[in-house]
This record gives sequence, structure tokens and C-alpha cells, in this order.
Amino acid sequence: MKTDLSYLVDMTEGNKGLISEMIEIFSTQVNQYRSLMLQFYIEENWDEISHLAHKAKSSVAIMGMKDLAEKLKELELLARDGKDTERYPAMIDDFRNECKIAIAELQDYVSNR
Repeated sequence: MKTDLSYLVDMTEGNKGLISEMIEIFSTQVNQYRSLMLQFYIEENWDEISHLAHKAKSSVAIMGMKDLAEKLKELELLARDGKDTERYPAMIDDFRNECKIAIAELQDYVSNR
């Protein structure tokens, strides 16, 4: 499992409607981030990658994706300084792939609750 909803469940006091709403918001945002991250890399817009990695880090952390949040923090800091740009494609691919899996998991969670 890529996600761990224990924080979200605690934060919402188990409110299933609110959990579903948060999952929907996450799915929408992350799909946008997935597209933009790739676009910004193609454009070599490191500042926007840094900014987007920062925003995405918070979103994935709420869904219990701690490892990915740490990877995004690293990408944020690297991109802020334009360092090690050869590492960005793998980091962006990890983000895109892990979020795709997470969205499927979360949609399954909502469908089966």
C-alpha cells in the first residue's frame, strides 16, 4: 500500500463524507501536479518544480505517503537551487507513478467503504 489514511481518519474524526471529499480533492490536485511537474521539467523551469514539489509534499503527507513526501522535499530543495538536474527525471517519475497507484488505492477505499 502506498497510502496510510490513519492521519486523515484522526484529523476528520472518522467522518466518511469528509474523508471521501479529501480523497477527491487529493486526486484532482495530484493529477494536475503530475502533468505540471513533467511540463515544468521539459521547460527547465526549476523554480516552478520546486514550488510544485512543496505543494505536492503536503498533499501526499496527508494521505500517509511519508516516503514520497521526503522525496518531494529533496526535489524541492534541489530544484530551488537548480542542483543535480539530471536526478529530476527519476524523481518526477517516482512521484507520477506512486501517485497513480495511490489514486487507485484511494478510489478503491472510497468505493468499498
